[in-house]
Parts: sequence; C-alpha cells; structure tokens
Amino acid sequence: MSDVGALRRIVKAYDVRGLVDEELTPAVARALGVAAAEELARPGDRLVVGHDMRPSSPALVAAFTDGVLAFGVDVIDIGLISTDGVTYASGLLDAPGAMFTASHNPAAYNGIKLCRAGAVPVAIDSGLARIRDRAIALLDGTAAAVETTAGAAVERGSRSELPLLTRFAEHVRSFLDGGVPLGGMRVVVDAGNGMGGLVWPAVTAGLDLETVPLYFELDGTFPNHPADPLDPANLRDLSARVVAEGAVLGLAFDGDADRVFAVDASGRPVDSSLLGALVATRVLGREPGGTVLHNLICSRSVPEAIVAAGGVPVRTRVGHSFIKAEMARTGAVLGVEHSGHFYFRDNHRADSGTIAALILLEAVAAAGGSLADAVAPHDTRVRSGERNLRVRDTAAALDLVRDAYAAQAPDELDGLTVDLGAAWFNVRPSNTEPLLRLNVEADDAATVEQVLTELVDLLATVVV
Repeated sequence: MSDVGALRRIVKAYDVRGLVDEELTPAVARALGVAAAEELARPGDRLVVGHDMRPSSPALVAAFTDGVLAFGVDVIDIGLISTDGVTYASGLLDAPGAMFTASHNPAAYNGIKLCRAGAVPVAIDSGLARIRDRAIALLDGTAAAVETTAGAAVERGSRSELPLLTRFAEHVRSFLDGGVPLGGMRVVVDAGNGMGGLVWPAVTAGLDLETVPLYFELDGTFPNHPADPLDPANLRDLSARVVAEGAVLGLAFDGDADRVFAVDASGRPVDSSLLGALVATRVLGREPGGTVLHNLICSRSVPEAIVAAGGVPVRTRVGHSFIKAEMARTGAVLGVEHSGHFYFRDNHRADSGTIAALILLEAVAAAGGSLADAVAPHDTRVRSGERNLRVRDTAAALDLVRDAYAAQAPDELDGLTVDLGAAWFNVRPSNTEPLLRLNVEADDAATVEQVLTELVDLLATVVV
C-alpha cells in the first residue's frame, strides 16, 4: 500500500491508528508531524510529544518530531507517559500535544492522539481532516517544500526533554479530598503491560494503599493478554488474583491508561456506568449543584445518581470531542462515558483513568470498603453491553428502526434512542466501519433479550 493510500485509511474520527510499517510508516509520521505543526501551532511555538511502550513508538516519534521541527515548531518531548499525562502537559504548558499510542489495539498497531493547546481535542471535523489532507499533499508532492512558508525559509525548531511524571502524579493525587482515609486497602491492579505500570506507582507513592501489581512490566508486545479491559476475557486474570489475594477490588487500565475498569472482591466485573455513578456522587460532594455530563449509552442509574447527589445531569453524544466541547459550554465538573472514560473539569476537561481510579477508591472506602456494597444502590437494571451488527447500509438500517418505532418518537441525538418504558435501546452507526452498535437496558434480563431479538430480526434484511 502506498503511503498516501495508508494515510487515507488510518486517519479515523478521533485519532490516527494503523498497522506499523504497512500503514503507519516513518514517512507517514513525518508528514503528519509537518501537518500537525501547521494546523496546531505557528513557527516559534512549541508542541508536546509523549509515547507509550510499543516497540514502534520511538522511531515514529523521531520521524514525527523531525516533521514538527522542519515547520519551525519546537518539540518538548516528555517521553514515556500515559495519554492523560500528555493532556495534562498540554494544559499545563498551554501547548498542543501528540501522544503516540494505539491504546487497546494489538501490538502490530500504533497511532497518534492529537490535541490543541489547553488539551482541546482534535477530531476529524475540527482539524484532523485538514492534517490528513496536508500530509497527503506533502507525500504526493503537490504541496510546497516543508522547509519554507510563504516562500521564506523557516528556522528549524529545537527539541528539548521535560520529564513530567512526578508533577503529573502530584496533580492526580490532588483530586483526593482527604476526608476519607483509604485505610491501607489491598487492591490488585492489572496494567496489561501498558502505561499503567509506569504511572500507577508514581501516583500512589505515599498513599495508605497496598497495590498488588499484575503485568506492570512495560511490554508493547502484550505477552499476557491484550490491554483491552472492555473485553471481559481480559479481566479473568485480574478477577482470579483479587479473589486469591483477598483484595478489596481490582482495577484494570487499558494500554495508554486513560481508561479504568474494576472488579469487586468476588472478581465480578462492575459495569462502567455504575462506576460513573460512584465517581459522580463523590465529585458532587465537593461541588454541590455541579453539572455532570453522561453520554446517552450510560445506564439510567447515572443521571439518577447525579440528581440524588444534588447535581444537574446533561445527556450527550458518544465521543470525547463531544463530551469535552459540552463540558466547555456547560462548565460541567465531570463527564462520564459508558466505555470507561471519565473527564474532569480540573484536568483541563480531559479524561484520566488514574484520577477516576483514586476517586473510586475513596468512594469505596467511604462505603465501608466494599465495591459491591457501594454500587448496590445503583445496580437496579440489566444492560446488554454493546453489540455490533455488520450491515450493508447503516442509513437504511436506521430507517428500518425509525419506521418500526415511529410511535415511540425516537430521540436522534446520536443514532436512534427509543424509550419503551420498562426498557430503552440505542442504535447508532460506527464512525469508522459499516457497523451498527446496539445497547439495551431493561428492568430484567428477559426483557433485554426480547428487545435484542426484536432488533436483530428487524435488521435481518440489511445484516451482512
């Protein structure tokens, strides 16, 4: 595949992600560095770069950095770090940022997450498409030489290194209110050989907390299991270790540690919506009357918990760019997504797995040390989890659902959300694939299965 063809494939809705050497090559990374510098900065400005533990990351960072420097923008390299470390640096230094990671994807992949100064996200409709097109023009020779701007030579930027892990860890710890002692809780943490293995020890240094580490060795080949805690299969080792250690709970981070998931003392995975209800309640204890966002796939338990804690719930579309934009508009103190992302106003409105984890531990300590007991008041419904259907035509599939449930007046904030009384469901198209994503919640498991069956039968004519 040509580099130009690869670029068209690997620039997604919210980031860049592709196969190393086959799609994401050093030449592609360099072109993206030039294009990102042009979109996000001006000659003489600076741009923060960090990376995860994947073997391909250093070479790709070097190529990207060369492109940024060629445009006359300085690079501040903060080295090995989690994605929330890069967004922290972007906010702290008021500079755009680039994080090299493919998050939870397999070892053969890598990618780039970009943000503007102040950790403002860059998505396909807010600059990423322009970056893609500019990089393509550089690669196919239709753009002017990189080393000139408006016909004048540009002075090459300079590169410097700035270790920020200690300051980032202090920042994360600042989200603990100190009113509830952690009491030496024993917690098993599965870093999945990802960046949590570096960041978590720094964050918890000096806290009254006992961590049992699982797969803390930084290894981008993922020798133990994929760093994707959203897949229950990847929580099995954590669940077993929690039970064996008699731990209070277990935490699992994805590869770049911007998401966190949990299992209780029995090893049972706890739905991220329920974790969101706990984190929201805790945050609102410090911010009475605050606004908290929740995407429309979250359980109804989340807005109920927000109201019960004296907050104002605001429902949003799925996706970090929408969440962050709405946080800026509403001044929300927190944003909750069903996928394990938690966004904090005082973290430059960016998501952080480690901040969410600490607040969760504080909530569990306040509830007497049992995660199961802490979530029990919110665990009143049954959720299907996200199901994917591959279809020939997503628009036609949505038309089928819209027509079938016209009497229920579907909400079209993001795909179609239909309220059936004792149940609700959302059907929305994927941003990157010909897939429909189905989510159902009901008062009991039988109703969830009934609604899922109805939807699958309805869409049978368009399913591939």
